[in-house]
Amino acid sequence: MPDFCSCGAQLPPDALFCHKCGKPQRDLVQPEIEANTYPSAPPSPVVVNVASPPPRPQPLPLNFHNPIAVRIALVAAVCATMLGFLVFVNWLAAGFFAVYLYSRKTGSQLDPLAGVRMGWMTGVVTYVFATIALTVQQLPDVLSGHPFRTAIEGMRNSPFQDPSVSRMLQTQPGAAILLFLILLFVLVTCLSMAGGALGAKLVGSPKQS
Repeated sequence: MPDFCSCGAQLPPDALFCHKCGKPQRDLVQPEIEANTYPSAPPSPVVVNVASPPPRPQPLPLNFHNPIAVRIALVAAVCATMLGFLVFVNWLAAGFFAVYLYSRKTGSQLDPLAGVRMGWMTGVVTYVFATIALTVQQLPDVLSGHPFRTAIEGMRNSPFQDPSVSRMLQTQPGAAILLFLILLFVLVTCLSMAGGALGAKLVGSPKQS
């Protein structure tokens, strides 16, 4: 290595650069960088978020707050009232077809207990329609001043009449009419509930896998 730089400055021993002009005094060797011999980390797995299916909506309870059940009960009750000449059969059929229509409308499969509830709703609505029909039939008697005369005569001529009922009709016609309405309610609702249970058993029961 020269003792003096080309600029005339005296260089100290083993100088790499001139302290005056900055000229390099020897060739600089770039150190080689050893390649990384460590194994590369495996690529992280790609996580794909699969959206879970939305939860199935719970079926509405079978009560008078269920608009679908109420509409179907009304339809079945109207049909049962129009088929009033088929006494007992029309009330049983009302509960059966109410369950059938509800199962087809909602796609839900009713068990016998749910069929009984649907039949009870239908029976209550059917009883209301039956009472309205009986009241309309008694309007001529009310206007003539003899309320319930036709109903009392019909009950007297009934082959199922009990002697105690005959005495009640003669002494307390109002109580006899009230008793008749109570028995009619029990009969209509019970037959409709039986029809609903039968309908759930035949067309609405959950399928066994």
